[in-house]
Amino acid sequence: MRTVMVFGTFDGIHDGHRAFLREAKHHGDYLIAVVTPDYIAGHLKGKEPRADVEKRIKMLEEEGVDKAVEGDDELDAWNVIKKYKPEVIALGYDQHALRESVEANLANFNWRPEITVLGAHQPEKYHNSLLGS
Repeated sequence: MRTVMVFGTFDGIHDGHRAFLREAKHHGDYLIAVVTPDYIAGHLKGKEPRADVEKRIKMLEEEGVDKAVEGDDELDAWNVIKKYKPEVIALGYDQHALRESVEANLANFNWRPEITVLGAHQPEKYHNSLLGS
């Protein structure tokens, strides 16, 4: 079984998220969505998420991801990657800092996950900065 892992705040699931999750699922058999903890999301985005992490996990499970989990308690720890050992880490087209961090930490993993950047789905309409999330 080929496991794919994605990351995000997922504060309100919109069609851009759905397209992202569908495309990620095409890269494997089992999709794990890692949800940013509330206080880290607040730090990164400058505001707290509208829904708490438990609600955001539930929303993703309702969207059909195989497993949704809370991310690490600190930035760049990558314990969640080490725990689940995905074969593929699928990143959004705009997750540049996340990609740099994962790539910088690959030496800390005892396997080499494939990193793939997914395409944008109508970013002029669905990018979170436009939607206020």
